[in-house]
Amino acid sequence: MASYISLKALAILALALAFCVQGIIGGGIECENLNKDSCAFAVSSSSKRCVLEKTVKRSGEEAYTCRTSKIEAGKLKDWIENDQCIEACGLDRMMLGISSDSLLESQFTHKLCSTKCYDNCPNIVDLYFNLAAGEGVFLPKLCEVRGANARREMAEIKSSGYVAPAPESGGVHPVKFMTITPAMAPY
Repeated sequence: MASYISLKALAILALALAFCVQGIIGGGIECENLNKDSCAFAVSSSSKRCVLEKTVKRSGEEAYTCRTSKIEAGKLKDWIENDQCIEACGLDRMMLGISSDSLLESQFTHKLCSTKCYDNCPNIVDLYFNLAAGEGVFLPKLCEVRGANARREMAEIKSSGYVAPAPESGGVHPVKFMTITPAMAPY
């Protein structure tokens, strides 16, 4: 029992020392220093989200680069998303860029809204909460409808407002959208 306690104390001391050394050396995550296997869904020490980019060389060879985006991650910093959250949330380490397009896919929203992802992966939920908000969608509302109706719900939420007029127009005009019934839905 005493050896278990001293091993635990030693592990805690080693972890604390690692954090102190990292702070002294000036460590922290810089997106440009990450490889393609850890870039997507990472957050730098400046709380900026990392984004994976792909270029194709003249030879046809693909090259991947990790860059710092302009997207803030709030209070989160120095974070590389773990494989459990990537899998639980239905994501891919090789995902290029940052986009809200996946919110239109019912399989993705089903995984994102699952207890396994939504309750255990705050970095990913925060990212998609903000992406959904940018589209005028409240993520908890989207998760409430889940499943096959989530795509329809997002389309309805996105299309329920007013659109600002073009510069030469004189005012705000309501926009009418066709409502898709389940029989008409492509999925």
